[in-house]
Amino acid sequence: MTGPVLPGTGWPGDLATAATPEATSAESVRSLAAGAGSLAELTARQSVCRACPRLVEWREEVAATKRRSFANEQYWGRPVPSWGDERPGVLIVGLAPAAHGGNRTGRVFTGDRSGDMLFESLWRCGLASRRTSVAAGDGQRLRGVRITAAVRCAPPQNKPTIAERDTCEPWLAAEFDLLSPHVKTIVCLGHFAWQAALRELARSGRAVPTPRPAFGHGAEAMVGGLLVLGCYHPSQQNTFTGRVTGPMLDAVFMRAASHAGLAIGEARAATANHSSLPLPAVVIRQSHVQMHIVREANVYWIGPICPAARFHGMFELTA
Repeated sequence: MTGPVLPGTGWPGDLATAATPEATSAESVRSLAAGAGSLAELTARQSVCRACPRLVEWREEVAATKRRSFANEQYWGRPVPSWGDERPGVLIVGLAPAAHGGNRTGRVFTGDRSGDMLFESLWRCGLASRRTSVAAGDGQRLRGVRITAAVRCAPPQNKPTIAERDTCEPWLAAEFDLLSPHVKTIVCLGHFAWQAALRELARSGRAVPTPRPAFGHGAEAMVGGLLVLGCYHPSQQNTFTGRVTGPMLDAVFMRAASHAGLAIGEARAATANHSSLPLPAVVIRQSHVQMHIVREANVYWIGPICPAARFHGMFELTA
């Protein structure tokens, strides 16, 4: 149970087989990404890439040595492909997988605290079927949403080099092209993802504003008919310091889903009806400012109410 998972050996959601071609250089990444005729084939090819020696060495070393708390688990140890709805109205772009998160579970934003925060919010907004994402094959489903990353391998210190970013870029470019008939909103988790998304939109011929829009939480840019939204990354540093909170994520995802035309209210109601942990909400007024308090188990979130919520029934508003 050490080292990377071999393709085609039964890992949940693994679309690669022993016959899936491997990219071993920047040139072969470009060729294999461009030649993938379907999203499934592109996903499979992404997951066996070996083009960046430093990243390959790191991801496989982590998979072999493991964190003590996961010592008895098999680590994925391969590039982590995109995951979610195959015809998404909303595309979420992150930076790269976490060493003991996606690199362990084989699914992006799964098995780490950033993922916990992200999926809690997606679930509250009716965009995920479960409030947790702990392992591939855990029954989690995304509704109208797909999650991808600018870099597919876990990098040392969460910092890919410019060369690694550029080598990985054709995977993202091919994905943008395949998903473009469906995507209406792109949510960028962090500045790195924001820049990556704008580069891909410019490459595809969409008119990116000049100067390029600045990243910030809640920042919006219309690019060739697509809404691009900025969102602080739900990293431990950002969540522990309060730079990003649950309600802040909710506001971004409600805005994203609303623009994409997703049936948030219906999905959220279905989620609540099948949940053993209901989320009652209370809305208060003070000095003409509406706030909400949402109970999640033994945790209470408080923050400015999401403007989109009144249209989708997420909260019961006072008169």
